[in-house]
Amino acid sequence: MAQSRDDARVRDLKARAEKAGVHVHAATAEALTKLVDDGVHQGAVAALRPLRAWDEHDLTESLGQLSGDPLLLVLDGVTDPHNLGACLRTADAAGAHAVVIPKDRAAAVDGVVRKVAAGAAEFIPVASVTNLARTLGALKERGIWVVGTDGEAEQPLYGADFRRPLALVLGAEGSGMRRLTRETCDFLVRIPMVGHMQSLNVSVAAGIALFEVRRQRGHEAP
Repeated sequence: MAQSRDDARVRDLKARAEKAGVHVHAATAEALTKLVDDGVHQGAVAALRPLRAWDEHDLTESLGQLSGDPLLLVLDGVTDPHNLGACLRTADAAGAHAVVIPKDRAAAVDGVVRKVAAGAAEFIPVASVTNLARTLGALKERGIWVVGTDGEAEQPLYGADFRRPLALVLGAEGSGMRRLTRETCDFLVRIPMVGHMQSLNVSVAAGIALFEVRRQRGHEAP
């Protein structure tokens, strides 16, 4: 922790760390910056063992243990770690059971993603899969509907029925979903746009779609 800071938030963080048995060391701001490769550390840096990423087997096993309808967020080719982190935070807030991402040509869950996710990356499982289209096909075989979001889709988001086992697919900003991903979807929906902009940030779009699913399923705030 930065030795130059002594405010209430830092004292609280130090007390929590010591209570959990974490060793706390004072260091200069410059030393902390070197530890995070010039990243913004805000006065504290932690060394931790990464959580094991899920694979296709973990995802399938988890789905078999759910009592209600699954809700998965699938991100096809989101390469910006800030967007991925924001999507994880949104998915956790909306009660999604897992987030599915491809291993290649997409952002991985690194330190930047975890920081932007503000803790959500430690709660919501992230399944990193080798072949996204194949994984979506396997989900369909388990009775899960795969619904993609596309600005050119005829059906508006608010006219679709999401009261079913669901995997909601969002593509990268600009390019959208890849062709194979799009072809695997059971149907496509669009978020109605009324302003001058033609698209939304992927994390904003994910929030709108996920909470519409939550609304339709009759889930009130806990």
